[in-house]
Amino acid sequence: MLVIDKDNYEQEVLRSEMPVVVDFWGPQCAPCLALMPEVEKLAGEYAGRIKFGKLNSAENRRFCMSLKIMGLPTFLFVKGGEIQARLSGGEVSLDSLRAAADKLLAGN
Repeated sequence: MLVIDKDNYEQEVLRSEMPVVVDFWGPQCAPCLALMPEVEKLAGEYAGRIKFGKLNSAENRRFCMSLKIMGLPTFLFVKGGEIQARLSGGEVSLDSLRAAADKLLAGN
């Protein structure tokens, strides 16, 4: 998974030719850390079709606030520079992530 921060977000996410899923996580977020190995497997399943990246919210607080990331974990599904879907908190599960990723691809 690609490491994303405020400096490369525009290039890696907004200007990406491929749809992108951004995992906003934090080192103190137990659900984030528990989910991360599963998200990395999911990234492998979608390799070549969707780019997956992770953004450490603790290192990018102001940037997260500018994107209205209010809780963790939060996932943004971006295509063509536009946010297509957002999952956060209790709505995040492996099944919901897979469903949102499939929906992101459906337009291709």
